[in-house]
Amino acid sequence: MVIDGKPKSAVELAMERLRQRDADTGIVGRPPTESQKADIAEVRSLHGSKVAEVEILHRSTIMGLFDPAEREKADKEYQRELQRLNDDLERKIRKIRERSE
Repeated sequence: MVIDGKPKSAVELAMERLRQRDADTGIVGRPPTESQKADIAEVRSLHGSKVAEVEILHRSTIMGLFDPAEREKADKEYQRELQRLNDDLERKIRKIRERSE
C-alpha cells in the first residue's frame, strides 16, 4: 500500500485491518466525551494511589521476611493484588466508555 508516495508501515497496515474488522463486526470507535475523559483520569489517578499503597505495604512486608518461601508467598500475593487492581481499572474504564452521554 502507498500513502502520498510512501509505502505504509506494517503497523499502519495492521491498524487498518483492525479498524476494518471492527467496522465489519459493528464496533464503532467514537472518541470519549470530555466528561468521560475526566472520569477516566480520576479512575486512573485513584488506581495509581492504590498501586502505590500496595507497593509500600509489600516493601514493608518483604523487609521483615527472611525465609525464601515466605518471601515468594508475599511476592505472589503482591502480584495477585496488582493484577486485581489492574483488572478493576480496566473494568471501570470500559464501563465509563460504554455509557452514553
